Amino acid sequence: MKYSFDFAAPLEYWPDLLAGAWTTLTLSLAATFFGFLVGVFCALASTGKAKWLARLAGAYIEVIRNTPLLVQVFLVYFGMASMGFKVGAFTAATVALVVNVGAYTSEIVRAGIESIPKSQLEAAETLGLTRWQTLRHVVLPPAIERVFPALTSQYVLLMLASSICSQISAEELTAVANRVQSDTFRSVETYLIVAVGYLLLSLVMRGLFWLVGYVAFPRRRRVGTPL
Repeated sequence: MKYSFDFAAPLEYWPDLLAGAWTTLTLSLAATFFGFLVGVFCALASTGKAKWLARLAGAYIEVIRNTPLLVQVFLVYFGMASMGFKVGAFTAATVALVVNVGAYTSEIVRAGIESIPKSQLEAAETLGLTRWQTLRHVVLPPAIERVFPALTSQYVLLMLASSICSQISAEELTAVANRVQSDTFRSVETYLIVAVGYLLLSLVMRGLFWLVGYVAFPRRRRVGTPL
């Protein structure tokens, strides 16, 4: 059996595909930013002295890490609607991705925090630093620097996983591709184009994180390894 490739038909939809790629990128960056904040807070809660807060953070992490992302997306999308919150698919997708990646970020950042030598904490206590000052100047900067490559990989995986949000009609790249292939009947060509698109988006994400690492971590900048 011979198959004749024809990319002309799906490529006619390049403005729609480009718009879908942009939506995927903005969705991923928004989820990355807010998911990082959620993850850092939960990591601090998990390693803090308040046991009830640590248990609460631990329960959240275990529930999210042991349930499928697709189920979480549906729960957020349909759950918010059932509670009377009328939100668009993009907003619901962002919330679901933030909830999901926050749990994974928390475990990564927690590992970084626990890697800080106790001698540094004792030195900070000896200098009379408050808990917030210790976290701000002694704990978080080196902890996040150590786990930054793992965070980068996690957020790139988040961008790839955002394709699941097409199931709630969020107009990201995969949702656009589904519409294009149904119009053109060129499924193989359409999804090959989309695969290349995701590859390029992964490179863009890694480039952005390289830039963040270059700016945020002077020591890595000096040795030439921002990631």
